[in-house]
Amino acid sequence: MDTAVKPQGCTNLKLRQLMRRVAQHYDAEVGKTGLKGTQYSLLSYVVKLGPIRPGDLAREMKIGPSTLTRNLRPLIDAGWVTLGPGPDGRSRLIQATDAGRDKRQEAQRRWRVAQEAINNTLGVANVLALHALIDDCMALLAPAPGGEDDDE
Repeated sequence: MDTAVKPQGCTNLKLRQLMRRVAQHYDAEVGKTGLKGTQYSLLSYVVKLGPIRPGDLAREMKIGPSTLTRNLRPLIDAGWVTLGPGPDGRSRLIQATDAGRDKRQEAQRRWRVAQEAINNTLGVANVLALHALIDDCMALLAPAPGGEDDDE
């Protein structure tokens, strides 16, 4: 007789519900700077890694090239990021402008407020456990070589 406790409900649905709730929390705080959470993340990667080729940035962020292009457009339009020529005629480089670095710093302060609120609401021990569980699950569910994550 199988007496093991089995998960009830859909894991996908539960994760999406949690992600929506957490994203709303961060977006409300980071949004005070005029950035969405995804834009803050992208801008942070560009500030940290740039100048960087689009393909390399997409790989670092574990997103597809089309998602990167779509998410870059508002940052370029706002003057926070540039997409300029690379070292040869076929390549391009993404880098943050001075205004983009300033915007990222402003947003980083709001992100810290959001993170502290999450830590206080959930409890630091729960946040640490959640991070460890997510990391373990990501490693177990890693895409096959050549596959890509593209969910942004």
